[in-house]
Order: sequence, then C-alpha cells, then structure tokens
Amino acid sequence: MGILDGKVAIVTGAGQGIGRGISLALAKEGAAIAVAGRTESKLHKTVAEIEEFGGRAIPVRCDVSVADDITAAVETTVAELGAVDIMVNNANDSKPGKLLDVVDADFERAFASGPLATLRFMRACHPHMIARGGGSIVNLVTSASVRWDASNYGVYGSIKEGTRVLTRAAAAEWGRDGIRVNNVAPHAMTPALEWWMDKNPEEAEAFVAGIPLGRVGDPESDIGRAVVFLCSEDSRYLTGSTMPLDGGQSRWG
Repeated sequence: MGILDGKVAIVTGAGQGIGRGISLALAKEGAAIAVAGRTESKLHKTVAEIEEFGGRAIPVRCDVSVADDITAAVETTVAELGAVDIMVNNANDSKPGKLLDVVDADFERAFASGPLATLRFMRACHPHMIARGGGSIVNLVTSASVRWDASNYGVYGSIKEGTRVLTRAAAAEWGRDGIRVNNVAPHAMTPALEWWMDKNPEEAEAFVAGIPLGRVGDPESDIGRAVVFLCSEDSRYLTGSTMPLDGGQSRWG
C-alpha cells in the first residue's frame, strides 16, 4: 500500500527531468498520474515506466501556454481517471538571459507558461478538489529568485516569483476548502543541466562545490519524494510554504 493510494495527480512537463521524477515518485505511492506535456513520445515513455512497476498513468498532451489545452487536460484527467486530488505545476518555458538581451516575446512566453498557466490549472482543478473534500497543489519555483546576484536570472526569477505569490494567495483563499498549496524550489539533474555540465566542466565543478550536500538532486528520489510528502497527510498542516530543495545552496529567509 502507498500513502497516496486512490489519489489522482496531474503533473505538467512530465515527459522528462523533474516532472518525470515527480510522476514516478507519486505513482510508486499509489497515485494515478495524468502525465502532461507537449511531446507525446516522451509522455508515452513516462507512462510506460509507471505501468512497468504496476502503476496507473495516462498521457495527456498539453501546451501549458494555451488556455484551451489546460481546460482539456483537466477534463481528460477527470473523465479517464475519475478525479483530481493533486496538481503539480512543473512545466515552464523560461530561460536565463541578461535583461538587455531579452525580447518581449521571450518574457510573454515565460509568463504564459509560468504564473498564468499555474493560475489557470489551479482554477480548473479547484472545483474537482472541492468535490473530493480537498487536495494538494505543488508549484515549482526557483532559488534564482533570492540570489543576491540575479544577473542572467531577471526574467526567469521574476516569473517564478510571480508563481510564489499566487501560491501564497491560493493557500490563504482555499485553505478552508481543504486545499493546500505549496512551492518547491529544486536543483535537480535534468537533461538541460546535464548538457550544460558536460559542456562547461569547470563551471559545473564550481557549481557543485557550492552545494553544501555536495551533489545535484535526483528528480525522483530527492525532488519527487519531497513532493510526495507535500501531497500526503504527513504535511496536512503545511500550506503557503516554499521548500528549498537545493542541498542547502541558497539563502532563503
């Protein structure tokens, strides 16, 4: 038996990286997963991994920057899996870059796939969570928002910080509905980070040296397991918080 038996989760950006890791961790604790993302081949791969160990999952193609895709993703999840108890907003199309190099379209795309998509998913899931007597929402943010040197992270950090505010507002407004809303701010080994570390070995070595725990997090066993905790009864009195999952590297608070 898992601590999330009978629960249904939607995880965006679940075809690879952190989203995939979170999906696997939730599924291993008994949750049925709507594996959402843009690339169908990646979604099917994650679904197959979940089914391989006896879990239940469905692929849901969804571009989180498109409002109709979000509505359809939630409706498909309810139709095929019966409910929505857990919402993990992981997907975001936002990249680092200096402010003078960022064009308006980059910021608009980052906003549409970040806080706006998060808001849309939270509102779409709200009535379904109410029907279940409550639920848990986990939004992914970043320690780049609290760096003393925010060079190259102006757009990325501001987008994620907008999501943090939405999280606190939803936690305050929906707490009496039994819906808890929290953030995680992870460092984890994603395909993009792995590529960067391979191309920049000296910088990568310095990056890892600055992590007190001495390693980059694993998407499933480090980030996914923390999300399991946030979605379980073990954290039933925790809402509106940001959990830094970066090995102690950043200075929060």
